[in-house]
Amino acid sequence: MLETTALACERGGLRLFAGLSFALGPGGLLRVRGANGSGKTTLLRTLAGLTRPAAGSVRWHGNPIDSDCRKEMLFLGHAPGMKDELTVLENLEFSSKLAELENSDFKSALELLGVARLADLPARYLSQGQRRRAALARLALSADVPLWLLDEPFAALDAEGIAQLSALCAAHLAAGGMLVLTSHQDVPISSSAPQEIELR
Repeated sequence: MLETTALACERGGLRLFAGLSFALGPGGLLRVRGANGSGKTTLLRTLAGLTRPAAGSVRWHGNPIDSDCRKEMLFLGHAPGMKDELTVLENLEFSSKLAELENSDFKSALELLGVARLADLPARYLSQGQRRRAALARLALSADVPLWLLDEPFAALDAEGIAQLSALCAAHLAAGGMLVLTSHQDVPISSSAPQEIELR
């Protein structure tokens, strides 16, 4: 379970939000909304243990977030984070190795996101939507990672890409996974325990 208690976050000395408390269990979906600059990305980074809170706490299964906890979390930022000189396949292999993912069925992951035919193409030739799909292929390799933290995952996707990602997220939740995502879009993801917060 992921829990926050009276969480407050700052950026550059500016208080973004305070007093945020929630609990997310197996199958739980939390949508985070808010205007640009309201702290959505900072919140996700804090949940992943990459940014320290200004106040309050974040706990994973009752324990403070540490490096061991991060092996049970997948954080994907709003930027695809791909190296232009590497092919689509090489980027996926590289990011998966950094995340210590055991699943190495890279071709199937790219196929699931509709970019398998681009596997040997250097990333610099991809459109923004194709970059997003290629980056999201990591999700297809992360079914065993309990918590997904996704920052604007639907950005730059077309209707087909949105449907593919929604199905992938719904399957993760149905299997008992947890998902926290930021999104300005109303995208239907089936969950037995949906929650929503808005940062102001």
